[in-house]
Order: sequence, then C-alpha cells, then structure tokens
Amino acid sequence: MTDRTPDTADAAHDPAADAAAVLDLVTGGVVAQTLRALAELRIADHLAGGALSAEEVAERVGSHPRTTYRLMRAAASLGVLTHEGDRRFGLTGRGRLLRTDLPGSLHSLVLVQTSNAHWQVWKHFPEAVRSGSSQATKALGADVFEYYARPENAEEAALFARSMGDMSALVTKEAVAAIDAADVSTIVDVGGADGQFVLALMEANPLPRGQVLDLPHAVEGARREAGKRGLSDRFSAVAGDFFTEVPPADLYLLKTILHDWDDDQCATILRNCRSAVTEGGRAVVVEMLIGELGEPDLVTRADMGMLSITNGEERDLDEFDALFAATGWRRSKTYPVGGGYVGLELVAS
Repeated sequence: MTDRTPDTADAAHDPAADAAAVLDLVTGGVVAQTLRALAELRIADHLAGGALSAEEVAERVGSHPRTTYRLMRAAASLGVLTHEGDRRFGLTGRGRLLRTDLPGSLHSLVLVQTSNAHWQVWKHFPEAVRSGSSQATKALGADVFEYYARPENAEEAALFARSMGDMSALVTKEAVAAIDAADVSTIVDVGGADGQFVLALMEANPLPRGQVLDLPHAVEGARREAGKRGLSDRFSAVAGDFFTEVPPADLYLLKTILHDWDDDQCATILRNCRSAVTEGGRAVVVEMLIGELGEPDLVTRADMGMLSITNGEERDLDEFDALFAATGWRRSKTYPVGGGYVGLELVAS
C-alpha cells in the first residue's frame, strides 16, 4: 500500500459539512415526493386566496390535520410555502407554480416526474449507466412513449401532455416574439403535443397555416386547443411518426424534442425535416444547453433524467452544431426564450 499524504485541498475539507451536503443531496427523492403530495392535494390552489392554517387546508382536502401540518412545514423549509404564524401558511413565488390555474404552472410536471412511469424506471438507473441505455422497457414493458400510448395509461399520458403544454407556456411568449413568421405560409410543430407553440405563433401572425405532427393519442388534444383559440380553420393535427416523414413546411418547430433521442435518432428527425422543408425554409429548435463543466447546472441533472427515462440526452452547443451540420442544417441565430431554454434557429446549408 502506498502512503498518501493529504494535499492542501484534503486538509481544507470539513467532513461534517461534506456529510451534511451529501445528506442534503440524497434526500432529493423526499423533496420530489413532498412536492408531489402538495400537487396531488392541490394545496397551492387552496392557498391562492390567502394564508390558511393546516387544519383549514386539511378540512378542505380531506386529509389528516397533523400530517398536513407536517407536509406544509416541510414545504415551508423548501421555500415553497411561507409560515405566517399560528400554523398558517401562504404561497411563495415557487409555491404559485404549483397552482393549476396559472400560465406556466408546473403542477402537471411535478406529477409526471413523480408518476409511476418515471419512478419505476429510476429504480434501474445504475444499470442504465452500466449498459448505456434507458431501462424503461425493463421497468414498464415498453419504452416510455409506447407506455403512454397504451389505453390503460391514458390518464398518465394526458398528464404528460398537459405538463408539456405547461412547459410551453414558460418559453412560448419569448420564443414567439423572437421568431419572424410574418411571411411564412406553413408551420409544422413536430411532436407538438397540444400545439401550444404553433398556435401561439398563429395568433401572433394571421397568415400561416399551422399543423401538429404527433402520435395518435396526442393529436386530439391539439385539435381541442385550436378550437378553444378559434384557429381551427387554419390548423390541422396529423397522427404520424417523425422518424418516417414529416409534412412539407416553411418553418419547423422542434421544442424539447431532440433531447428525448440519441444522436442517430435526432439525425433522422433533422434529415426528415431537411428533406421536406420548402426552399428558403427554416427550423427552430428549443432546448436547454449544458453549461461549463463542474459548475452547478440544472441541465446536467436533466441529462440524467434523459438517460433514465428515454435514450436521449441534453447537449452543449458544440454537440448541437455537429448534429445540424451532419443533417444539412446551419445554425443562424441563437436567443434565450425563457425558463432556461434557448432557441436555435436553423437554415438549410
């Protein structure tokens, strides 16, 4: 055995502080399930009108007063609720994001991230690292998108679709403001779920026709959303497979699509768009970007989620550019669109 003399960095370590930090990290699952309970009970909705005691909340939601207090106390320590004294709690800015009635709500996303599908797959995460691929099929008997397509999982699939729509609200306003679609005739939202992105662009630009291309279980929601917005006359939703082909368009929207797939699959999607795009057409990719190595970065945690749940990954800008160059695209513009996301505007190369 080789003797090892502690270096300066080792000597500076505080074992107690390091242990506390690791314990804080390892209880991340507790944090997630605390948020899930808040979302399931819709506590943020009940606090929307002002602070209430735990007992008042328990009476409204039909829960146990003592355990409701303990849940709300924990949520206050997480900065999701405020404690107003006398066992009364209110909402912080973070807590407002768990309301179901606000644009940009994260209520559905919290439920999806802690749902049966996601939670079951996470149990096999070490094997995903060993093997290099998601273990969703091992846990669910199908990949996560096939799982959502099964009739018995329709409720969970609808929740996933709502969460994607809510995430759209975080980026849509700024993305629509950044995209020049005044002279565009046709916009296709590739894998666009309920069509929030393309419909917002259509509202801002009265000329383009819009379309959502997605799996059969998702497109009906897009048709309903178009109807609610009074846009059905220039909108259509098509059930299809973007790995096979995409409809012709002047502008393709790929919002949080590429991170779900590996490089080869992303290349197929991008090539299909490149083959079908009209002359002078464009694509807009909306994704998060991995930042500097070793710096605190939400996106690297999201990348672990991609490894666990799908076979996709989060990428840095160089990795995206390599994908674009290999599939006949060139990045022409990059701009922030809110919520930590960026828009990567592409032209045919």
